[in-house]
Amino acid sequence: MILNDLNHLIELRNYLFNFISDNKRDLFETKIHHRTRHLTLVLEDIYQGHNASAVLRSAEIFGIQDVHIIENFNNYNVSNQVAMGSKQWVNINKYRKHENNTLTCISQLKDQGYRIVATSPHAKGYQLSELPIEPKTALLFGTELKGLSKQAMDLADDFVTIPMYGFTESFNISVSAALCMYDFTQRLRASSIHWQLSDYEKVVTQIEWAKATIKKVKLIIQQFENQYHEGLQKVL
Repeated sequence: MILNDLNHLIELRNYLFNFISDNKRDLFETKIHHRTRHLTLVLEDIYQGHNASAVLRSAEIFGIQDVHIIENFNNYNVSNQVAMGSKQWVNINKYRKHENNTLTCISQLKDQGYRIVATSPHAKGYQLSELPIEPKTALLFGTELKGLSKQAMDLADDFVTIPMYGFTESFNISVSAALCMYDFTQRLRASSIHWQLSDYEKVVTQIEWAKATIKKVKLIIQQFENQYHEGLQKVL
């Protein structure tokens, strides 16, 4: 069943909250107000597990709800020791089964209203601190060895670079992503831009968080559905 009624979702969320600790419930109520989809990340063919996991961990810490993973040649493997459980709080969207995963991912994000910004130490574009934060933005990151693919660069709407003053050519990918997320989200949270999740998105996200926490959650949801529909039948 597709749960698309907000009142239904709120009741389900509240029901599931009965099965988690007071401390966890308080965290869910607090952290949800800091989540955003105004900024999202796209990782193309990141194959080093440590770096991939560190990026995911940073995204969760900065309140970014969605991370998009393009797997053209390399699988995205998460190290639980590095990610520190962050993957259960973030939506991971993988693109691995399409004829052209990069094109599919970027096209879908553009359809959702995202401006595609490729990170590159070579392309001429915005300095990180000057990157406009008003549009919904998807930041693209590639591998440390080769960077983003030519197709990803061609499909990008803008480019951003991080100022560097040493001899080394580029930052580690996890450091680069963390610097970009920190700068963007700090400016975003200080602005008047409506960057938070919608009421619907907040409830859906809290449900997903609860599902990641509760044992035998499918059975509990089925119990709720039975009770909910029995209640509707009595009303009707």
